[in-house]
Amino acid sequence: MPRSCTVAVSRCILHRPLVRKRLEPPYVGCYNWAVAHIALEHLTKCFPGPNGSVIRALEALNLAVEEKELLVLAGPSGCGKTTLLRLIAGLEEPNSGTISIGGRIMNEVAPKDRDVAMVFQSPALYPHLSVYENIAFGLRIRKLPRAEVERRVMGALETLKLQGCEHRKPHELSGGQRQRVALGRALVRLSKVFLLDEPLSNLDAPLRAELRAEISALQRRLGATMIYVTHDPAEAKELGDRIAVMKDGTICQIEKNGPNYLTANKRE
Repeated sequence: MPRSCTVAVSRCILHRPLVRKRLEPPYVGCYNWAVAHIALEHLTKCFPGPNGSVIRALEALNLAVEEKELLVLAGPSGCGKTTLLRLIAGLEEPNSGTISIGGRIMNEVAPKDRDVAMVFQSPALYPHLSVYENIAFGLRIRKLPRAEVERRVMGALETLKLQGCEHRKPHELSGGQRQRVALGRALVRLSKVFLLDEPLSNLDAPLRAELRAEISALQRRLGATMIYVTHDPAEAKELGDRIAVMKDGTICQIEKNGPNYLTANKRE
């Protein structure tokens, strides 16, 4: 095929219209579809590659996550975990398929209106703002009343054991404290869905263990639906109600947390 035709085909694939038809796939990963809080149906995401090629980051992926569940996404780097979170949050658009949260299709809903809070691998704090101001920033942008901002921020500081640090700048904090501030910034939004993209990978082992316990307790206390990305099987085992293993842009295994996950993972 001439190169011009290859480029044309690639552009066609990358700009296909979003699928609006209600699909009936064999749903993966939900033991009760009727109560699914996050539903992903035939989700495909492509990126342009070199020389007019197409990189298919996600391939017709189906997944359902129950309300108040903590689902861990595990798998090697480059398998599509972060892309999947970005699609749910609205930071990327799918080429086809649907994303539903709480029974509402979100494909054309702006990120700020999805009631989703996301925590990234890097805390990405504003260096010129204090801990208090970093956590309060999003609430002030939304023009919440000052008293409500104060209530939420002080509650997050107490929950995350950051009392006494509210006036410090990020450079005055430890790595674990900076990550707690990032969690606090998500927590005060009171979202029903939390997406955590390897938030502990840059910390040493003792801090990771401490914050894992805090995240698990926080998720139970909030009753939020949470998707947590990691490439560490032990971390997945400790945190997840269920564990989904991704490979090459799709889910190759999903299990309730138990001995089956680590056994199957070793076989791979």
